[in-house]
Amino acid sequence: MHASVAFLRNSEQESAQELPFPTAFARRSQIKKIPSDQRRRRPLYSTEPNPFRRLLWKLQADSQFLRSSVQFSFLLLCFWIGYEFHLFVKWGSSNGAEQFFERPPGVEGFLPISALISLNYWLQTGIINEIHPSGLFIFIAIVALGFAFKKSFCSWMCPVGTVSEALWNAGEKIFGKTFWLPRWADYPLRSLKYLILFFFGYSIAQMDVDSLRQFIYSPYNKVADIKMYLFFAEISSFALWTILILAALSVVIKNFWCRYLCPYGALLGFVSFFSPLKITRQRESCIDCELCTKACPSNIAVHTATRVWSDECTSCLQCVEVCPVKNTLSVQLTAKSKPVQSWVFGVLMAGTFVAITGLAMVTQQWKNGIGREEYQKRFRNLDSPAYQHNRGTVPKYDSHD
Repeated sequence: MHASVAFLRNSEQESAQELPFPTAFARRSQIKKIPSDQRRRRPLYSTEPNPFRRLLWKLQADSQFLRSSVQFSFLLLCFWIGYEFHLFVKWGSSNGAEQFFERPPGVEGFLPISALISLNYWLQTGIINEIHPSGLFIFIAIVALGFAFKKSFCSWMCPVGTVSEALWNAGEKIFGKTFWLPRWADYPLRSLKYLILFFFGYSIAQMDVDSLRQFIYSPYNKVADIKMYLFFAEISSFALWTILILAALSVVIKNFWCRYLCPYGALLGFVSFFSPLKITRQRESCIDCELCTKACPSNIAVHTATRVWSDECTSCLQCVEVCPVKNTLSVQLTAKSKPVQSWVFGVLMAGTFVAITGLAMVTQQWKNGIGREEYQKRFRNLDSPAYQHNRGTVPKYDSHD
């Protein structure tokens, strides 16, 4: 047991094929033996005739319904931001002939490298740049969630994480199951996201203030969101096939992109070690049914842990939801503290994100300082050398650019 806990603390999980799951019959037998006063009862939502109260009850009592609601709401928000940005680009590409639509600042959430550079610039100078200020606050909000609530952003808010989850859920319906890579392949591949994170983090950390300022105020960075939009709107066959292959792999392998390649996930996995809120198991009341481990989409051996320290834990609470014994598996600040209710966890997590981004709006640091006339000029010059990526370096530009 102690070896298993140490093994989990080092973020290593056994492959699904090697976990000794009890048979379904054995699990049912174990669950039947739970004393009635300790058995976790499932709410009968149908007994509430008022649809509004029934919805509130379900949001409070069912962590997965709450999580799906947050995921869906955030995904809709991203689609709305994307649509607004589409209208903005349509106006700019028409040289002002189309109706003007204001650029949505939330689009900067899809510029993590620019946000990391803005963070470094802010830490060195104390200045929040006016080019992509909302991107900086969104980045800070996401990292803050990692410190406070582990990788909850990945499973509760991230649009890529939501799509990834939908893909492997579809795979389970199509094939009856999804697959895990063997350990000899899983461990090296999981390190890739950390190598990608180290590459970007180290490169940006080496930049001095002048280099940071040069990049932030460069023509390329000022239109980085537009260039990103055009990348997908005018996608090459190579990029399209890459996305399709990643999507196909995510159908048969749970969270392929998130588990092996996402540098954001690597960053949140690292900071999650400092999070006080962790999935906690009470050994005294645990019946070792292993339902928690089977439910875990990150393949963590939850049933062997006292506290789940794994960098792959996304605080999705699926393990907590399936546990059949009262107060046996929950989110806690410490091993001995009172459990944090799932709905409280969800509200605090979403509220933290809203509070930090809302602070930027209230303090007038949400919208960028690029005016309508300047955007018209930049749309006309998008194909000039100053607006090209230039293999990671900032293209030379003059003051008039």
